[in-house]
Amino acid sequence: MRRLLSGNEAMALGAHHAGLRVAAAYPGTPSTEILENLAKMEDIYVEWSTNEKVAMEVAMGASYGGVRAMAIMKHVGLNVAADPFFAASVTGIRGGLVVISCDDPGMHSSQNEQDNRHFARFAKVPMLEPSNSQEAYDLMPWAFQISEEFDTPVLFRSTTRISHCKTVADVKEAPDIERKRPEFIRDPHKFVMVPSNARPRHPLMEERIQKLSSYVETFPLNEVILQDRSLGIVSSGAAYQYAREVFRDASFLKLVTTYPLPQNLIRRFALDVRRILVVEELDPFIEDSLKAMGLTVMGKEVVPIIGELNPQILEERAAIAGLIPKPAAMYAVKKAVRDLPLRPPLLCPGCPHAATSYALRRLGFYHTQPEEETPSGRRAIARKRQGIIATSDIGCYTLAVYPPLLALDTCACMGASIGQAHGLEKAGVTNRIVSVIGDSTFLHSGITSLVNAVYNEGRGTTIILDNGTTAMTGHQGHPGTGLSARGETAPKVVIEDLVRGIGVRDVNVVNAFDLQAIEETIKRCVETAEPSVIIVRGACPLHVRGKGQPMVIDLAQCDQCFNCLRVGCQAITREGNEIHIDSTLCVGDRCAVCSQVCHRKAIRVQQK
Repeated sequence: MRRLLSGNEAMALGAHHAGLRVAAAYPGTPSTEILENLAKMEDIYVEWSTNEKVAMEVAMGASYGGVRAMAIMKHVGLNVAADPFFAASVTGIRGGLVVISCDDPGMHSSQNEQDNRHFARFAKVPMLEPSNSQEAYDLMPWAFQISEEFDTPVLFRSTTRISHCKTVADVKEAPDIERKRPEFIRDPHKFVMVPSNARPRHPLMEERIQKLSSYVETFPLNEVILQDRSLGIVSSGAAYQYAREVFRDASFLKLVTTYPLPQNLIRRFALDVRRILVVEELDPFIEDSLKAMGLTVMGKEVVPIIGELNPQILEERAAIAGLIPKPAAMYAVKKAVRDLPLRPPLLCPGCPHAATSYALRRLGFYHTQPEEETPSGRRAIARKRQGIIATSDIGCYTLAVYPPLLALDTCACMGASIGQAHGLEKAGVTNRIVSVIGDSTFLHSGITSLVNAVYNEGRGTTIILDNGTTAMTGHQGHPGTGLSARGETAPKVVIEDLVRGIGVRDVNVVNAFDLQAIEETIKRCVETAEPSVIIVRGACPLHVRGKGQPMVIDLAQCDQCFNCLRVGCQAITREGNEIHIDSTLCVGDRCAVCSQVCHRKAIRVQQK
């Protein structure tokens, strides 16, 4: 049966048809839709785990129980899951264990361009990479088979283009799915990694990689295409598709087993072509391996090491390197992109984070210092916080770093804001400090940081922005929502009770759309000599549908102070000196933050 599938849909379907029994994940673009699709298949247990580490541990446990299991995450999630991921490589598995990591070249929705291919070499586990939806489907049975045959977890790497682009795939219509019966066989020497058990496991890992190196030499989905032998392209994943478009007459070696590499196959290909170009996104992972084999190859001197590839970029760089003739329309796409109007990232109309961000902007005003020399030698404007410092976490609220809100000062990774605020305080920074974190992120990895602040007698204020969902990745459930991965009712963690249980005595719950209450609570909490938590609670407007009574502006009352524009609401626009509210975007008095910042009371609920 032929179906048009995204890579994420194909991975989910392939895993289902391969006999997957347990799947655990934490949502993160570009990986989110894999578990969402698995959740439609009732004969698989699926869960949104509290974080990626927990997802990895759940999958490990299921594998130890003898069934096929999967942990799913985006690339930075594997950092969180690294401890159990490396442990699984040492212990090995019982039922097949596949770990899907979806990288994000170009940082479309991430804080870095981390290349997770290095994790395979670091953990000494095999890695498979599909180049389209067909391979994403076809490789899943192979991944579980390799896992079980070689007693190893398998890293299954995708990227944003593979995960989200749709291609046609031939799939089974109604296969007979054989699922292994769960059975835990006690084996402390294999599963209990005290040093006396771990030491003999290491030689087995090295032996496993040697066996895998021989196995991949004849792996059927690695493909050699011999055409013009003056140039041979070695590539994998989405980069292979771009290379096929640009170098249409060249010879190709497409790799899906990117660790360990099939060295004999690569050497035979090298003998068939005059020169080799490695086309890969991000780091020179394959290129460095080929050079270590003693092969002379081109790579990052042609292909950029930064950013997501596309055919236009590759064509331009290949022409500059003299590998292909210069195309006539080389710069047409770039010019078209430059001509497009810029659209800054903004919070949605009616976002429950807007009022808190506005309050933090007011309480954390800047004082501009004279220009100073930076380490790169460029001149820059130095700005010094005169009021509150706001450390941020990753979520929709991070958009408050942009104008007009300019509310946030740091953002690193999931759960970091509370620890960073505590570090600033203990370093002796005299400003009052607040940390900003979402409800899902707090439950993901903020709890331990708050425990640390209580234990080490911090006095910082933690603002938990509770919009009742994991909004940025598409409104998935989490332990604080009371909804499972299938949207069914589940036990609900009450955040204020959890925080009190940690030992925080100053706990406040505030309406997310009450600007005055938010600002006054922040002012009071930052002056206390003990840890405090403010839970700012309000529903995401995209998650809870419906509008209130519309808001309107009385232009006769408006004095053009434009303070309402500083809320950063997309529904409020300026034409000349007149302010307008777009009724198709405004959620009405369900929000009404704009009316609270208008000192002339010119913004009010429209009368019926």
